[in-house]
Amino acid sequence: MKKLFLLILLFIVSPIFSQTVNDYKAVIISRQFDFQKSENQYRLQTITKLNLQKAGFQSFYSGEPAATEFNNKCELLNVDVKEEKAFLVTKLFIVFKDCNGIIIYKSAVGKSKEKEFQSAYSGALNDAFKSVYALNYKYNTTSFTTKQVVIPERIVVFETPIPVIPISPEAIKVVDTEVVEAVILENTNLNLLYAQPTAYGYQLINNEPKVIMKVYKTSNLESYIATKGSLHGVLISKDKQWFFEYYQMDQLISEKINVKF
Repeated sequence: MKKLFLLILLFIVSPIFSQTVNDYKAVIISRQFDFQKSENQYRLQTITKLNLQKAGFQSFYSGEPAATEFNNKCELLNVDVKEEKAFLVTKLFIVFKDCNGIIIYKSAVGKSKEKEFQSAYSGALNDAFKSVYALNYKYNTTSFTTKQVVIPERIVVFETPIPVIPISPEAIKVVDTEVVEAVILENTNLNLLYAQPTAYGYQLINNEPKVIMKVYKTSNLESYIATKGSLHGVLISKDKQWFFEYYQMDQLISEKINVKF
């Protein structure tokens, strides 16, 4: 009788444990992991998001407006980074949990022997993500489809007709202005580069992510030696904005760089 009960229990719960990361549409990143003293300390949240995107996941920070578009929260995974205490070595691993707090995947432990905290934590986290890349994530479109209708992204479907309300020319001007501002903001974000820490300074990465520039530390926190392809120059801060300056045909070129450190 006891064996029969165990067999029935195993049959009931087995679908739960058969879930993989491929069964989830997107990942939510905690804004502060347990071992951090502040949000995005050592830029670990930024590094986590960049690596998740590179591995093929849709990823959002906790509380980010885009994350609220998912009606079923159980379509999402919650990602957390844990620290494993060790002597003279920084060890981190990544945990993916479902909406019920059940662990769906736990990465291998990433390690770094760097002494400087920024380099040590970012190095250990990047090392841990190697096992995440090995998952070859690809969303399984058959998951969570029961009684659901697939709605194209950014299209809002209303259950009842919306009455047509006359709009004054003044209101149209306001709408047009908001649309223009939204387009400008979107284009700005497309050109935004993210600074990923390295042993020598930073590498500036776009949304793909692709390395666009490499910048090297100097004694001045607002000035870096920089390379962009075959161009060599400096990345300097002026009035809270960054500029890549270099010489071309004996002429000084100053190029504004939209970068987030």
